[in-house]
Amino acid sequence: MKKLLLALTVLFGLNAQAQKDTTKLGSKLLKKATAVLPKSGSGTTGLSTEEIVSGLKEALSVGAKNSATKLSSLDGFFANAAIKVLMPPEAKKVESTLRAAGMGDLVDKAILSMNRAAEEASKSAAPIFVDAIKTMSIQDALGILKGADTAATSYLKGKTTPALTAAFKPVIDAALQKTDATKYWKTVFDTYNKLPTTFKKVNSDLSGYVTEKALYGMFFQVSEEEKKIRKDPAARVSDILKKVFGS
Repeated sequence: MKKLLLALTVLFGLNAQAQKDTTKLGSKLLKKATAVLPKSGSGTTGLSTEEIVSGLKEALSVGAKNSATKLSSLDGFFANAAIKVLMPPEAKKVESTLRAAGMGDLVDKAILSMNRAAEEASKSAAPIFVDAIKTMSIQDALGILKGADTAATSYLKGKTTPALTAAFKPVIDAALQKTDATKYWKTVFDTYNKLPTTFKKVNSDLSGYVTEKALYGMFFQVSEEEKKIRKDPAARVSDILKKVFGS
C-alpha cells in the first residue's frame, strides 16, 4: 500500500509539473505570436497605411525638389560626371574628327550648351513630379516601402516618363535656343559634313537626345536622394520621414 501511495504521489507530481511546464511554454508562444501580429489598421511595420503613404509621398517630393534644385543650378549637369551630357555615340566620330582638325573649342561649346539646356529644363521638373506623386496608391506605397533602395524612384519613373517627356521637350527646345546649343550643334555638324573626308552625313535629333539625357540625370539624382533618405537619418527632414524610414 505504501509503495502504491508513493507511486501515485510521484505520478501526480509529474503530471502537475508537466501541466506547469506546458502552461509556461504556451505563454511564451502566445507572447511571440502577439509580437508579430500587426496592429489594428496597420501593416507588419506597425505603421498605419496612411502614415506609410504620407511618408513615401513626402520622401519622393523631397527627393524631387532637391534634385531639381541641384540640377537646375549652374553646372548642375556640366560638373557632375555621372550625368554630364556628352556627344551622343553616333557623333563620337564627329567629335574626334573635329578635335583632330583643331576645332576642339567648337565641340566644347556644343557640349557646354547642351548641359546648360538640361540645367535650364530641370527648373520645371519638380511640379511635374509632385503632380504624379499625388496619385500613389496604398498598394504602391507598401510595395515601395518593402522594395529596393530605389523602389520609389522606379515607381516615379514608370508613372511619369511618357508625360514628363512630352512636357519636358518644349522646355528643352526653348533652352537649347536660349543657350545657343542649336546654333553650336548646327555649326558642328555643318562643319563636319563639309569635310572632304566625310562620306556619311550626320543629322542627329539634338532636342530628343538632350531631353533623354536630362530625364536620365533627373531620375539618377532622385534615386540618390531616395537612398540618402532610406539610409541617412540626417536626410529625414520631417517627423513623418523619421517615423516611416526609421522603423
